[in-house]
Amino acid sequence: MAQSPLLFTRSSAIILAAGVGRRLGHAVPKVLLEFGAKSLLERHLTALHANNVRNVAITVGHRPDLIRAELRRLGVLDRVALIENPRYREGSVVSLAVQRAQLAAGMPVLLMDGDVLYDSRMLARLLQAAPENVLLFDQAIEPGDEPVKICLRDDVIVDFDKVPEHAHDRHGESVGFFRFSASMALALAERATAYVESGRASAEYEAAVRDLILAHPNRFGYEDISDLPWTEIDFEADVVRARRKILPRLQEIAYA
Repeated sequence: MAQSPLLFTRSSAIILAAGVGRRLGHAVPKVLLEFGAKSLLERHLTALHANNVRNVAITVGHRPDLIRAELRRLGVLDRVALIENPRYREGSVVSLAVQRAQLAAGMPVLLMDGDVLYDSRMLARLLQAAPENVLLFDQAIEPGDEPVKICLRDDVIVDFDKVPEHAHDRHGESVGFFRFSASMALALAERATAYVESGRASAEYEAAVRDLILAHPNRFGYEDISDLPWTEIDFEADVVRARRKILPRLQEIAYA
């Protein structure tokens, strides 16, 4: 169901930044890693503000004091909500479930992984895309089970998983950024809460998103951003690649 982009001009954003980042081996949250003298967190907030998204809530868990200090340095501590996840060592579905109030607030929601370096134009495309609910799709994808795959058949999303179960014509990698309508955001809150309350707190948040896609395939679509630079930061090699190959290609904008 196509919707006017104007419906999404008043959106809120959730940034998931509670994890420990064990595979990277850093003591600080990954969202505080710096690229071009700017933390990922500063870059997220700059990109969101440039796209008129001012209502931002961050799930924190590991070293929230450091994230507060960065927000204080940026002068926005009183303008960003920090939602604590005391169970941050469990699956990321818990970090999504603690954002129930933001998801149920009655407005469209952008859901964003905190550990991504990307071009700010990506958010503009996410907000302006026609489908009611949108996933960002990159045609370039590394082989193996690590990338979360968006699987298409006849241009319809038929699966969303690291190891897909359903037959498809082609697939690409999920950036880890989503836009949900107000009604689907509420459904996502309910689904994530159900995972936690039913003893499945070890699940990743993508499982809850997948459930909704499979239940309502006609309400989801994708936006191809294969031409824009981005990378997820999971390993030290990702940090090196981000600084050498992604950062020089980014469209830089100033914080407003």
